[in-house]
Amino acid sequence: MEKRWIIKERGDEKVIGELAQELNIDQHLANLLVQRGITTFEQAKAFFRPRLEDLHDPFLMKDMDKAIRRIEKALQQGERLLVYGDYDVDGTTAVALVYLFLRKFTDKIDFYIPDRYNEGYGISDKGIQYAKEEGFSLVIALDCGIKAVEMVKQAKANGVDFIICDHHRPGAVLPDAFAVLDPKRSDCSYPYKELSGCGIGFKLIQAYALKNDIPFEELKEYLDLVVVSIASDIVDITGENRILAYYGLKLVNIRPRPGIEAVLNYANIQKKDEEDGNLFFNRELTVSDLVFLVGPRINAAGRIESGRNSVELLIADNFKQAREIGKQIDSYNTERKTLDALATQQAIEMIHRDEKLKYARSTVVFNPEWHKGVIGIVASRLTEVFYRPTIVFTQAGAFVTGSARSIKDFDIYDAIDSCSDLLEHFGGHKFAAGLSLRPENLLAFQKRFEEIATERLQGVELIPEIEIDAELPLFSIHSRFFNILKQFAPFGPGNLAPLFITKGVVNAGGTRIVGKNHLKLYVVHPDVHGGPFSGIAFQQGDHMSHIDKGFPFDLCYHVEENEWNGTVTLQLNVKDIKFGF
Repeated sequence: MEKRWIIKERGDEKVIGELAQELNIDQHLANLLVQRGITTFEQAKAFFRPRLEDLHDPFLMKDMDKAIRRIEKALQQGERLLVYGDYDVDGTTAVALVYLFLRKFTDKIDFYIPDRYNEGYGISDKGIQYAKEEGFSLVIALDCGIKAVEMVKQAKANGVDFIICDHHRPGAVLPDAFAVLDPKRSDCSYPYKELSGCGIGFKLIQAYALKNDIPFEELKEYLDLVVVSIASDIVDITGENRILAYYGLKLVNIRPRPGIEAVLNYANIQKKDEEDGNLFFNRELTVSDLVFLVGPRINAAGRIESGRNSVELLIADNFKQAREIGKQIDSYNTERKTLDALATQQAIEMIHRDEKLKYARSTVVFNPEWHKGVIGIVASRLTEVFYRPTIVFTQAGAFVTGSARSIKDFDIYDAIDSCSDLLEHFGGHKFAAGLSLRPENLLAFQKRFEEIATERLQGVELIPEIEIDAELPLFSIHSRFFNILKQFAPFGPGNLAPLFITKGVVNAGGTRIVGKNHLKLYVVHPDVHGGPFSGIAFQQGDHMSHIDKGFPFDLCYHVEENEWNGTVTLQLNVKDIKFGF
C-alpha cells in the first residue's frame, strides 16, 4: 500500500543551535531533541540519563493509601489474598510481579487468571465464586476491573474485598471496591497517566515498600516484568514509563529471570559463551525484541490454553523449571501463528468478495469458526492491509465477541461507546478495544459503526502515514552520530526511533534482491563525495527495475548497526522508497 510521507516541522533554530553547543552534538541530533520537547541542558540530561529517583511518589495516586492499609491489615490478620489478572502479557506480568512481592510476607496467597473462553475478559462470576469458596477475603485485580461494577458488588456481598489496579478508561460509574487505583480516573491527580497495568502493580508495591521501610533496591528485581508489559501493551515510552523501561531493559540484558531467559532461548536468542562482558546474551536486546519475541510467546498461553501457564513461567525459580513451561508455551505460539495466518487470509478474501466491505470506511468482519485467541492479531493485520478502523468478531458461547484496532485519526473506544446500547460489555482505549454483543445485534452494530466511521473520517484519506523526523545528508551518518542516537532509546510510542529522509540518491552498484524480495542497497548521493552507504529494504524488491535503470530516488529510513561475521557497520533500515516520477 502506498504511504504518505509527513516530515515533521523543524524545531526553533535558535534553541537548536544553543542546545547543540551546550551538549556538544550536531544540529541534526539537537533538532530531534527539540522536536521531543527537550530544549534545555537539564531536560536533555534527564532524557539521556533516566533516574529511578525521578519516579513519582506512589501515594499521589488516588486511593493508594487505602489500598496499602487494606493489604497491611490482610497480612497482619493472616487473611488469604488472591492476585487476579487479565490473561494477556500486561495482566500476567502484573500478576507475577505482585504475587512474587507479597509472597515474601505471607504463604496465604495465590493467583487467578480467568479463562479467555469460559469466563472472558476481566473479573468473572467464576472468579468471584472461586475466591469465596477458597476463603480469599481480599482480591487484588490487575490490568482489569475498572468497569466491573456488578461483579465487585457481588463480591462485596459475599465478603470479598477488591483492590482494583487498572489503566483502562473508567466508565461513568466506578466499582465500589475498597480501593480503585487508576490514573485515568477523573478525580485522580497522579502526574503520569500512561502506566501499563503492570506499571500500576509496580506503583502498588513501591507504595507498600515506602510505607514499610523496604529499600527501593529490593524492588529493582521486578523491573524486567514491567518493561515486558510496557513493550507488549504498546503504551507510551515517556515520563515514568521511559524510566521503568530503561532500567527494565538493563535487567533483561544483564540478569533476566529464568522465565524470560527461557522464552528468549526458544526465540533463538543465545547466552554469551564468555563471562567477560556485562551482557547476558550475545547481543543487546531492545524494546522491539520484547514486542516481537517475548510478548507473543507469553500471550500465546492465554490465547490457546491458559494464561496461568504464563504466570507459572514468570515466577519460575530456576531455568530448568522455566524451560519446561517455556517449551509448552512455545508450542502454543506455533499453533497461534497457524491459526492467525488462516483467519487473516480468510478475512482478506471475505473483504475482497464483498463490494460493500471493500469500499467501506471501516472493517467489521465475523466468522464463528475463528479462534477467539487470535482475533486481536487478525484485527491488527487487517488494519495494516486496509488502513481503517477494524473489528474482528467470532462466536463465544451465547455471545459474539470482538477485538478492535484503529488508525491514527480515529478513537475506536469512543466509536464503540457510541454503540454501547447494542453491547453486553466493552473496554479499552483509543487504539484498541474488546467488546461482546448478542448475535441478533451484530448487523445493527456493523451498520452504526460504519456510519460513525464515515462521519468521523470525513475528508480523511485512508492512506497510512510515515512521520519523518528530519532530512539528513548521508555524510552526517557516522559512528559518533549513531552512538548519541542510540541514547535516545528505549524507543516506542511517544519516543519512536528517529526516521530520516535522504533525497536523490542513486545506485552505487551492487544493489540486488536478496532473500524473499528484500533489497540490499548500496547508494550514494551524486552531489556529495564519499560512500557508498549500505541499506536493507525488506519486501521492497519490486523497486529493483527502476533502481537498475539509474533513476534517482528518495529513501526513508532508520539508522542501525549491522553485524556480519564479527564486523559491525552502520546501515540504513529502509522503510519506504519513492521515485520522482
